[in-house]
Amino acid sequence: MTILKKVSNLSHSDTFLSLLILISAAAWGMYWFPLREIEAIGFASTWAVVLTNACPLIVLLPLVSLNLGQFKKNIFQTCLAATMIGLAFTFYANSLVETTVIRATILFYLNPIWSTLIGLIWLSERQTLARIISIIIAVAGLYLLLYRAESSDYPINRGDLFGLLSGVFWSLGAASLKRWPAIPLLPLTTLVYLNTTIMSLLLTTFFFRVAPPSSEEILAAFPIATLWSIILLMPGFIIIFKVSKLLFPGKVGILMMSEVIVAIISASILIPEETMNLIQWLGATAIIFAGLVEILFGRHRN
Repeated sequence: MTILKKVSNLSHSDTFLSLLILISAAAWGMYWFPLREIEAIGFASTWAVVLTNACPLIVLLPLVSLNLGQFKKNIFQTCLAATMIGLAFTFYANSLVETTVIRATILFYLNPIWSTLIGLIWLSERQTLARIISIIIAVAGLYLLLYRAESSDYPINRGDLFGLLSGVFWSLGAASLKRWPAIPLLPLTTLVYLNTTIMSLLLTTFFFRVAPPSSEEILAAFPIATLWSIILLMPGFIIIFKVSKLLFPGKVGILMMSEVIVAIISASILIPEETMNLIQWLGATAIIFAGLVEILFGRHRN
């Protein structure tokens, strides 16, 4: 609860909020790691997604039971935003285990394009020259990161589709938070994790048709899932939710590209088959530069 209170009092400085998004998203660049670690001990990859997303509910559900009054505030808007973000989270997590880490992350981070379009149509967002330049640089960087895709050992698959869909739903969720900034943070976070757990459970049971893990496998995987999902990742997720209420979704999408950099660097080091060539590293550099342009020059008014 302390984390939630501190986040609620965040400064509204554009630069400070931008840096918070940059750092929090960077932490999520390692989200693939616990999923692969849990899979390595014998867990089916799709069940690893279910377990990792269910663990934060151990903390969130007791907090919600003590703050039920918050659910009376903007319940429709909260449920809508939580559903969009829950779908994004579900597709992204399953994309990470169904395709390569780099491709899943890249396809998700087409979301600044969707976010900018949604911001123009739904939020009447006024674009700045810095935003347009940032998007152009970011898209160019993503194109360079996709270099060698045609000769890849990984053909286009359902994991790639999941990655693309996750970016679309995240953009809708981020726009919802900006549209309705009064959405309470605790119910939103709880419903996101609850939705993601249920959706991932339905996906692995009825779509992938994977048998559930044994109790021994759950006990072996539980410490890894708990450490990463509750202690290392959930605080960043809460910060991203809070800041998304204050900044426009296109800007948030660009700043969150720090996750791309952490994901591709960590994957290229720890997963031998996901190494990158010079052109792909140039693409990664372009994405970092796009984020810096947005932080330094992207301030605007409605």
